[in-house]
Formats: sequence, structure tokens, C-alpha cells
Amino acid sequence: MIITDAIKQIRQQVADLHAELPRNELVVWTAGNVSARVPGADLLVIKPSGVRYDEITADNMVVTDLEGTLVDGELSPSSDTAAHAYVYKHMPHVGGVVHTHSTYATAWSARGEAIPCVLTMIADEFGGEIPVGPFALIGDDSIGRGIVETLQGHRSPAVLMRNHGVFTIGASAKAAVKAAVLCEDVARTVHISRQLGEPVRIAQADVDALYDRYQHAYGQESTR
Repeated sequence: MIITDAIKQIRQQVADLHAELPRNELVVWTAGNVSARVPGADLLVIKPSGVRYDEITADNMVVTDLEGTLVDGELSPSSDTAAHAYVYKHMPHVGGVVHTHSTYATAWSARGEAIPCVLTMIADEFGGEIPVGPFALIGDDSIGRGIVETLQGHRSPAVLMRNHGVFTIGASAKAAVKAAVLCEDVARTVHISRQLGEPVRIAQADVDALYDRYQHAYGQESTR
């Protein structure tokens, strides 16, 4: 069955991508998660709840529908599953979602402050400031609603959910992980720059030009 083969591949991909979160110091203990949409089906693959990163395998990844209901797997889905599912349900172009509590970006979220576009890397990847989403309780789709409301119509693939942490989206799970890594990197750099003085914002016309170049001309076409 094609769907079964696809799920097997995505389970492995999602398990492998989870290793990037502790490797890039974006999570501690069991916090954070990566998910991926199953193409051609209203399903997603996500990390199970409370599983440590050194215990993650393709076999213990779980599959849910877009209501967050377990479809396949022996463990309970992540407590953030409803948020991920809501994003997939309402943003059809999204193929991957990542959640982290990375230190610097989460510090910005604790302040309820967007990360301003003062670096070319921010313009390249995020197309402007990295916005702040509303405070929302964990356990239902409230976080997902906040993510969608904040990112719809916004070029940024990252949102700082207030008093919580970072959620990123991408055309693939790998793209969402990349956005999470870069979000933490620029959050740290901008924080340090503010210890020296007020960072200088990039003019909007230059932001637009940088974003267009990076999204459409940078790198190798087959790997973008």
C-alpha cells in the first residue's frame, strides 16, 4: 500500500530530524518535537509524548489524523499534537512543523517581543521580523490557532508563542527544522547586539530584495 510505504519513510525522516534539535541546543530532556505531513492523506507523523531524544526511533514515531487522534503507534502522541494538526488542517502548503524551547528565542517570547529584522540572515530566511504569537494553554488546538493567525499572510516561517517557545513551519519537516535552527541563531545575535546599543533595522526595500534572492536564487536548485 502506497500510504503505508510513505508512512514508513516519513517515520524514519522524522526520527532522524529529531536528532538535529539537541545537536543544535534547541531542546532539553524530552521537550520539543518535529512532525511531518503524510502526502496524499489527512495524517501526520510526530514524536510520542515524554520520550527522550536518545530513545527516539522510527518505530516509536506515532501517526495521527488532523484532529490529533492516534491512528497508528503504541505510544501516546506529543502533547503538542493538536497544535501541529491544526496547522496542517488550516495551512495546506505546510509539510513540516517544529516546536522548540531554544534559550534565546524563547527569551524573546517571554518578553512578548518580536525579533526585529536587523540582520541579512533574518531578511533571507524570515522576510522581516520574527513575530510574536498570543499566549495559549497547552493540550488543545489553542496554540495551533495562534500559530495560524500569526503566520497567515506573514513571510516568516517562525513564530515566538508568548511565554512558551518557538514554532516553525516549512514545506518539509527539514525546512521547518532549518528555520528553528536559524531562529535561535539570530535571536542570540540580536540579543548580544542590544547589549552594545540599538541595532539598526534594514530598510524594507532591502529586506524584500534579500528575501527574493535567498528564496529564489541562493544555493543549488535541486536542494532548495
